[in-house]
Amino acid sequence: MRYELYYWPTIQGRGEYVRLVLEDAGADYADVARGKGGTAAMMKMIERNGPTPPFAPPFLKAGRLVIGQTANILHYLGPRHGLAPKAEAGRIWLHQLQLTVSDFVAEVHDTHHPIGVSLYYEDQKGPARKRTAEFWNERVPKYLGYFERLLAASGSAYITGRKATYVDLSLFQIVEGLRYAFPKRMQAFERNIPSLVALRDQVAIRPNIKAYLASERRIAFNKDGIFRHYKALDL
Repeated sequence: MRYELYYWPTIQGRGEYVRLVLEDAGADYADVARGKGGTAAMMKMIERNGPTPPFAPPFLKAGRLVIGQTANILHYLGPRHGLAPKAEAGRIWLHQLQLTVSDFVAEVHDTHHPIGVSLYYEDQKGPARKRTAEFWNERVPKYLGYFERLLAASGSAYITGRKATYVDLSLFQIVEGLRYAFPKRMQAFERNIPSLVALRDQVAIRPNIKAYLASERRIAFNKDGIFRHYKALDL
């Protein structure tokens, strides 16, 4: 099967969590909106009449299926590409972890857009500084501390044991994104999450991930994505 991934063509965003799984699996896929006429095709998919239209990117077309929401897409892809347990209980647990990752990603976005997504960052600088301070004082320790404890308890390099899962790839992206957006804050905080840092390093050397990171397929972090670097927020 050749998958079709629909996501914005100039940012990593939430689509990157899907890209990492497809790349690690060596799956055949098209990043549709990055091709000629792709964005128009993506919007047509969203606006189409039908019983199950996707709400917003990212969404994945797999044969006749059109699957929306990042965690839901990964819940579908993981078992099919060896990145999720075979047992139902393990798959549900992994999905739960990915939903927690999704919650954290939303909080990352709110550091630079705490009032509204329709406003520019420049329109909400003051609230962004307050939100970022709370984010690093309370939310980052809560979320990353949780995943750090799970990794320590697993007794392995990966979150659920010896084999990598799609959640491990997502945690790699979390560390990479925070390093880009908050290099000073993250450098100081990393001493508290040695297992997560080690996980990031382990994922980075996986052959397909390593090749992807060095390729043009990996869109660079920028100020239009979820992880954005603003000097005023990285104090």
